[in-house]
Amino acid sequence: MSSDQNFLKRFEKNIYNNVNLSKFSWFNLGGPAEYLFKPENESQLIEFFKENKNEKLKITVIGAGSNTLIRDKGIKGVVIKLGPKFSEIKLINKDTIEVGAAALDRKVSNFAKENSIGNFEFLSCIPGSVGGAVVMNSGCYGDDISKILQSITVIEKNSCKKKEIKHSEIKFFYRGTSLSDELVITSVKLKGEIQLKKDIEEKQKRYIEKKKLSQPSQIKTCGSTFKNIINKKKAWELIKETGCDNFKVGDAIISKKHCNFFVNNGNANSSDIESLINKVQQTVSEKTGVNLELEIKIIGEKEKI
Repeated sequence: MSSDQNFLKRFEKNIYNNVNLSKFSWFNLGGPAEYLFKPENESQLIEFFKENKNEKLKITVIGAGSNTLIRDKGIKGVVIKLGPKFSEIKLINKDTIEVGAAALDRKVSNFAKENSIGNFEFLSCIPGSVGGAVVMNSGCYGDDISKILQSITVIEKNSCKKKEIKHSEIKFFYRGTSLSDELVITSVKLKGEIQLKKDIEEKQKRYIEKKKLSQPSQIKTCGSTFKNIINKKKAWELIKETGCDNFKVGDAIISKKHCNFFVNNGNANSSDIESLINKVQQTVSEKTGVNLELEIKIIGEKEKI
């Protein structure tokens, strides 16, 4: 048995070999993970990082897969996806909740509503999990997670230590933060304000209806492909004005309802989506001089040319 097999055997109840990752991406695409590790709790995750200091296996962390394109060749090393216990949500005082990083954003929004805590309504329209929402500083309709974040609990891959990072220690910007890739978020503290439940419910419904009218649903997509550019035209406007909205590669197409949403129309592969992304970026750059920056993440092994 090889060294890494010995190492991985210690976590065999939670680690799996050669796992198809397509079910972990909203595109429904992607090749296999060499290993998939689902830690039960923070202690097991810390132990894994300690053991890996000798093995030095490549680590990739994935969330709900709502904004991730996984390449066809899959991912070498260990893919970490937090287990069910990281999805717990609890009230820690009347206006503050503690949320596991794997908890879905919409469930957090609903939990806050049931406890009459406002300012979480926008999360009902954000696909994905809270850990990813923090890293991306996800938001919509004038709100983002930085406005309700108090602190995060993380584990550092290198030091294998758990620590809390306050809001004031993080720099937030449009669809991003200053957080290092060496950190794995395990839980988050979020603070809203006490409001009437009926008012919260009305605002949440209004947001959901607005999203339904403007964005496609029930399709294989990972949401907004490109970031909007501050003080310039929105990404979808640039795509439409340059004629890219009719582009397709294989079975990768662009949504007719919102042309910043790229879609697996049923039989696409990841390379089709990535080629379509590159084609749109190049065309928009040539015609407008604007370089569109990705909002989705593309991970995995590149094809050899």
